Formats: sequence, structure tokens, C-alpha cells
Amino acid sequence: MTLPSFPTLTSLPAVDRPDLVAPPVAAALATWPGAADIAVVDIDPDLADTAAMSEAYDIPMTAGGNCVVVSGARAGDERVAACVVRADTRADVNTLVRKMLDVRKASFLPMERAVAETAMEYGGITPIGLPDGWRILVHDALLDEPVVVIGSGVRRSKLLVPGRLLADLPGAEVVPGLGR
Repeated sequence: MTLPSFPTLTSLPAVDRPDLVAPPVAAALATWPGAADIAVVDIDPDLADTAAMSEAYDIPMTAGGNCVVVSGARAGDERVAACVVRADTRADVNTLVRKMLDVRKASFLPMERAVAETAMEYGGITPIGLPDGWRILVHDALLDEPVVVIGSGVRRSKLLVPGRLLADLPGAEVVPGLGR
């Protein structure tokens, strides 16, 4: 097996390095069949933001996958979704995500709440290991990328995932045009 990689980073098997990911990510990787094809890379935590990391490690923005958490309510029922979009786009929250959640208004989940509910660090939230009941919406453009860089649940590392595997995440829904 060849792990996904970039020349400027050292890829390690994610399943063998739970110390480099948040606890819920490690737990999800331990039970997900696709985890054997995922690498983890150690990075400078000050470069965890996508644009800074892309520049510092010479990674194209099209290989980045940003995960944002949104919510909305209908008849008192809150609906939460994690949207994973290609880093050179923004999630279409006001139209597409709002319609998919069937809510009048969709908003970004407040940072403090997203961090508390995911047990992940801000800037490291990832679609792997999210709370039960959260929808995972995946930008279809990411599936064509040979390697996608996503969060690991902590700022000091990232996961490298073959794009096609994002569609196989438990509960993932591939959404055409999610990123604009």
C-alpha cells in the first residue's frame, strides 16, 4: 500500500499514529475500513490554516478540503451538517446547504460550540469522527483529487486522503456544486 503524500511532507499511516489526531478521529479511524489508505502528516500548528499551509508546504489549494459546520432549525428541530469543500471555494450555505437541511436560515455553528461538540480543535475540525446525527456534505469536486488535505482534529497535523474515499466516509453525502 502506498500512502497519499506530497513531496514536502512526511506521510505516516494515520491508524498507527493516534497521538497525531484528536481522540474522536482516532476512534473513527480504528473502525473505518478506508482508514488504511489515509496518511497523517505533522505540521507547524501556526500553519494549520489552509492558505498558510498551502503556501508553506507547496500544496495546491485545489488539494485542500475545508470543513465548516453549519446549523439551522425547523419547528424547533436543530439540523447540523459538516460541509467539506475544496479550499479554493466557499460552501454555498445560504442556498444549497439551507435547502438540503430544509431550514429557513443556515448559519455557521459558533466556534466554541463546534469545538466543544466535536472534541476537536478550531482549525482542525474534520469530517472523520464527528458526532452521531451530523450530516456530512462533501463537495463533489474533491472526489477527483488524488490527495485531499483535511483536518485531523488538532492543529499540529493534517490527514491526507485519496479524494474518492471522502464519498465513503460513514454518512457522507456527495453534493454537486457544494463549493462555489
